[in-house]
Amino acid sequence: MDNDLSPVYLCDSADLQEGGLAVPFDVAHGGENLRAFAVRFEGRAHAYLNRCAHVPMEMDWQPNRFFDDSGQWLLCATHGATYAPDTGHCVAGPCSGAQLVRIELIEAAGQVHWQPTGALRPIAF
Repeated sequence: MDNDLSPVYLCDSADLQEGGLAVPFDVAHGGENLRAFAVRFEGRAHAYLNRCAHVPMEMDWQPNRFFDDSGQWLLCATHGATYAPDTGHCVAGPCSGAQLVRIELIEAAGQVHWQPTGALRPIAF
């Protein structure tokens, strides 16, 4: 097994606009290859697995669109679960109290990298 846990380049900082489209990426988690996404909220970059805490399905209601119209909440398109963009906690809907799986990001020098862990890794090719 590869023990390299070096940060992985995700995007340029400018690609994450406040309350705008997410930047998608792929990760290996729990033996599966899954989609993840990064967004910007209140000036900071945040990333999560693209899996609702209620039912494990992708959340975006259109490709790379997770924010509601106000740009304040992340929404699951299937059952309307509402998540805080900065914590991933479900604040309303069928999974209230649960949370999204967070992926740590490092933003420096105009670039955003994601940090692999033992549970979240780059997809092996």
